[in-house]
Amino acid sequence: MLHSSSQPIRPGLGLRLAHYLPKSRLFRTSLLALLACLALPATAQDPRDTAFLTARDAFRAGDRNKLERAASQVNGHELAPYVENYRLRMWMDQGDSAAIRDFLLRHDKSYVAEKLRGDWLRWLGKRQQWSEVEGEYARLLAPEADQTCWQQQARLQRNDSAVLDEAGKLWLTQLEPPEACRPVLEALVASQRLGVDEVWARARRQVEANRPGQALSTLNYLPESQVPDGRSFDQAVSSGMAYLAKLPGNWAGSRSGRELAAIAVARIASNDPRAAAEQLDKLQGKLHDGERQWAWSQIALQAAKKHLSEANDWYARAGKALLSDEGHQWRVRAALRALDWGRVRDAVQAMPPALAALPEWTYWLGRAYRAGGRTSEADALFEKIAGQASFYGNLADEELGRSVLPPPKARAPDSDEQKAARDNPGLKRALAFFRLDMRTEAVREWNWALRGMSDRELLAAAELAKKQQIWDRAINTADKTRNEHDYSLRFLAPYGEQVRPAAQNQSLDDAWVYGLMRQESRFITHAKSNVGASGLMQLMPATAKWVAKKIGLRDFHQGKVNDTETNVLLGTSYMRLVMENLDNHPVLASAAYNAGPGRARKWRAERPLEGAIYAETIPFAETRDYVKKVMSNAVYYTALFTGRPDSLKNRLGVVGPRVGEGFKDPDLP
Repeated sequence: MLHSSSQPIRPGLGLRLAHYLPKSRLFRTSLLALLACLALPATAQDPRDTAFLTARDAFRAGDRNKLERAASQVNGHELAPYVENYRLRMWMDQGDSAAIRDFLLRHDKSYVAEKLRGDWLRWLGKRQQWSEVEGEYARLLAPEADQTCWQQQARLQRNDSAVLDEAGKLWLTQLEPPEACRPVLEALVASQRLGVDEVWARARRQVEANRPGQALSTLNYLPESQVPDGRSFDQAVSSGMAYLAKLPGNWAGSRSGRELAAIAVARIASNDPRAAAEQLDKLQGKLHDGERQWAWSQIALQAAKKHLSEANDWYARAGKALLSDEGHQWRVRAALRALDWGRVRDAVQAMPPALAALPEWTYWLGRAYRAGGRTSEADALFEKIAGQASFYGNLADEELGRSVLPPPKARAPDSDEQKAARDNPGLKRALAFFRLDMRTEAVREWNWALRGMSDRELLAAAELAKKQQIWDRAINTADKTRNEHDYSLRFLAPYGEQVRPAAQNQSLDDAWVYGLMRQESRFITHAKSNVGASGLMQLMPATAKWVAKKIGLRDFHQGKVNDTETNVLLGTSYMRLVMENLDNHPVLASAAYNAGPGRARKWRAERPLEGAIYAETIPFAETRDYVKKVMSNAVYYTALFTGRPDSLKNRLGVVGPRVGEGFKDPDLP
């Protein structure tokens, strides 16, 4: 049996076989050509595909000669512009601006031109060709952070003071700036628009975000006499308790001494907020208001994440501390866990306007108003987000007494619209990348091609992706429509022959199973997460092995995890086992599927908790977002499967209190 494409012919095998082949030149040539093809990926049988891959590898290796040879063989290929891009980038040091500008003109507004223009801008910036930097920046459609900083450097050369205003607005948010931004920040400090307070505020924010290295760099902007000792800073960050135990007698006599003590308290709080509070009680008489309040805000933040009952009181002790966006949001969540609607209201109203306007905080402010009897104001807030196909959009609809149903289905794309999608150069390049199993590049090219599309064009592109069985792009593309919608594309349900029977066999709601799969993998059968989870249902190796043993699946090995039928069997079996171990509650089970059953149980409160509050107060951002989307997905799948509306509130229900420690299956992974 010949080797498959997943087991390529060993190097040199063809030459060794040639010794034993018949002398017929035609036979020998044909068989050697076949062997050469078998050594290539199955997706790269077209000679031009092979030439493109050779060109890409040559570019990565810096082999100009090999790149030039391959480039001559890709004429007419969908990805030929990428090969030309490689050549231009390889020769960029020659400064051939005419060739680059010609390429940018011919491929104007394409993704490949955007990337070349960005690289060209960086090249110009490093050579301080400032007028050219500004010209190229003006033509970028989606500039990246470092490209913006190169443009700002260019403007500084002509004394454009507005640059400093722009940089000032990012002082507390751009916490890990690219190297190109450093001269802009230095100019901002040198302009004396920032004082010592602002430098320490930025450093505190960086410590809160666990970027101590960046914080230490920021502190170098202080006057030389006020820069804290690097060793002392490192010890305060890495071993807060030990640092506080060895404080010198005069530690409170300088700003840096007090700030480092507050930083040490904040670092202790990340592991043990109560211990940090005890230390701060001992120190706070020697701290100034700003230092003390910031330290309490950090203790409160960590306590809120750990669901400690003291979090609300510690937030109160933080007083007027300048909170980060995360600090503001956990202040609301702490109040939600306590069912203190007055504090919920005050915490949302204290947020920066852009943050308070997000759907989650619009919804919870509405709930706080309603709890306080301000019904008309609550309804006005719910109206702002009602109708959105999202967790809080669904909840707002239900607060207003409306059913959650997909909108009327848009007219299917006609033949002309479908042809336009097939002929779209960006989508054609994306499909070529998918064909070559270059998913990252394919997704970037596909998403770029969608820019500026009308609803009709988006629906045609989504239909094209569906026909190609690129399920994730079909879903994400259909998700972008604004007025005309097709929820059968937004909520695709492929692999029905495997999924629906498996869900039924496990006595699971198939809408919930599909809602979870949609969030886990977007139905990419060979999806693999950065932590090693695989397949449609993103099973971890240890979990798959445990479930296989639990259900008596014989002859299981890890190679079977990406087999659709096996993956669905193991995934739905695990969903049932998790449900049985967590009160048969889908919110708990969804959290457990993403973060583990032990965490899902630990996050319950001491008393019954509304399912929506449980979901909103999950400490892990990824799991919090995941659970909300899985539950909202299930509502739409139910409506599509049955034609009847579903209730997200009913699905969320009430999460019971934390009782007992063990699981029915004590070794449940």
